[in-house]
Amino acid sequence: MREMINVKDVYFRYPDQKDYALEGISLHVEQGEWLAIVGHNGSGKSTLAKMLNGLHFPEKGDVTVDGVALEEETIWDIRSKIGMVFQNPDNQFVGATVEDDVAFGLENHGVPYEAMVKRVNDALKRVHMEDFLDQEPHHLSGGQKQRVAIAGVVALQPDIIILDESTSMLDPKGKKEVLETVRELKEKENLTVISITHDLEEAAKADRIIVLNRGKVFKEGTPREIFLLEDELKKLGLDSPFTIKLSGVLKNTGISLSDTYFTEEELVNELCKSHFNK
Repeated sequence: MREMINVKDVYFRYPDQKDYALEGISLHVEQGEWLAIVGHNGSGKSTLAKMLNGLHFPEKGDVTVDGVALEEETIWDIRSKIGMVFQNPDNQFVGATVEDDVAFGLENHGVPYEAMVKRVNDALKRVHMEDFLDQEPHHLSGGQKQRVAIAGVVALQPDIIILDESTSMLDPKGKKEVLETVRELKEKENLTVISITHDLEEAAKADRIIVLNRGKVFKEGTPREIFLLEDELKKLGLDSPFTIKLSGVLKNTGISLSDTYFTEEELVNELCKSHFNK
């Protein structure tokens, strides 16, 4: 597998702080993988996201993105490989219409007009927003706005997309829309996705989870491996996904479940199967 990101023994400290924001962090991300980096406020996850995009440089250690070492001279090479989707989609909009907004980054990169039109239309189709070309962004729902923000990133054709708390301001319907869109893009385009989040419901969609605590890697594993550490996660201020809690309540009321379920679909299917088998 092609290694897209390698972070090796990285230390970082803000100028006005005594303690390290990142302390001995090491991780890697493979092409086509979805990695969720979770942690409470102050755990270091947003600092790490900024470092991956060249906004911070390690005090010690190395960061490599698709074989390119993070240095002053390589910032723009690295940023061309990474697209960031931020927490508040309203802060990302600069165009009067959806079409203008998605085209903005392409104009800055000097993409020729005909190619730009094609890439804008293709990107909006990929996030199922092609019928909103002439809409003003502020008329869209939260989930639609975030999908347009993703389209703006996709149009630039990055190899990696970083979601920096990008579903935290959305209602459940909008969150589901965005995460389904990201999963579809990942599978169709073989994109590498990194979710920076404190929401374990979002992290459940990932292939692998890294839990940060006080600037260090606390645990690493699949969603199943991480969510089985329910008590430890609670101590870190991380709330378990709804289905994990509900599974526990059902078991306590005498309803037998053959496994621990991490999605609503899995739990509903198990309950239906158990009911119809009786």
